[in-house]
Amino acid sequence: MERLVLHEYARSGNCYKIRLTAAHVGATLERREYDIMQGETRTPEFLERVNANGRIPVLQVGDRFLPESNAACWYLASGSPLIPEDRFAQADVLRWLFWEQYNHEPNVATLRFWFGWIGEANFTEFQRAALPLKREAGLAALRLMDEHLAVHPFLVGGRLSVADIVLYAYTHTCDEGGYRLIDYPAVEAWLARVATQPGHVTLD
Repeated sequence: MERLVLHEYARSGNCYKIRLTAAHVGATLERREYDIMQGETRTPEFLERVNANGRIPVLQVGDRFLPESNAACWYLASGSPLIPEDRFAQADVLRWLFWEQYNHEPNVATLRFWFGWIGEANFTEFQRAALPLKREAGLAALRLMDEHLAVHPFLVGGRLSVADIVLYAYTHTCDEGGYRLIDYPAVEAWLARVATQPGHVTLD
């Protein structure tokens, strides 16, 4: 296998989901840390060489660079049991990956960052105005997951898939953004199931 390097900020859930996928498939990652609070992903060198979008994570595969966390997870999971063989189930996994980036991460993860890194006292006028909408959208995402997981042990196909991994990453830290996991018992039970799967690693 080609050399794999994860360009990351370790506390990021988007970076963690790639490490978690790699752990489940037995892939070895070299890790390169960037301080996003100091603008290290916005330097000319990073923009030219790693990701012109100025964001991490980026999975480096040999001399090629793959931005976007869920694309990196899909690459690592390809050919493993984390991606079902059935075509419809594969599409269903992709549905959850797209949903995570569109409905879940922009709200659940964003509030974690705002409260944990910026601090409410330092919120901009935009952040204060956006907070109620972000919170409600995050609550809606957690409710949808809870309803689905009340009748399914995992998100797709009755077993762990890359869909569970990408949604585990920020869901298990959602209390840090002001949400209450205790309000979502099916989600809590699912988080426990994911965390007990062989190969699981914790956020570091």
